[in-house]
Amino acid sequence: TMLTSKQRSYLRGLASTEDTILMVGKGDISENVILQTKSALKARELVKGKVLETSTLTPREVCDALCAECKAEGVQVIGSKFVLYKRNETDPKIVLPKTEKKRN
Repeated sequence: TMLTSKQRSYLRGLASTEDTILMVGKGDISENVILQTKSALKARELVKGKVLETSTLTPREVCDALCAECKAEGVQVIGSKFVLYKRNETDPKIVLPKTEKKRN
């Protein structure tokens, strides 16, 4: 399910106080980075990462690739940092603002 802009901005706000726990450098998106991302998403749902100058990928590319690998949502890419979100279905930590149903 795609995030609404309201939910996305809510998550951006939460992410601003999060520590950057994921670093992507010259190994780019290694198996290890993917495993780290998956376990961090499971533990905290919202993960902030940084792409180091040694990486051959742009922060957008890293964000998109990790979203695909981890079935996560990209919340934002800003400078060298990116934020991913994935709901933990069994033990949700973050309550998103409700999505309004569009009425015709």
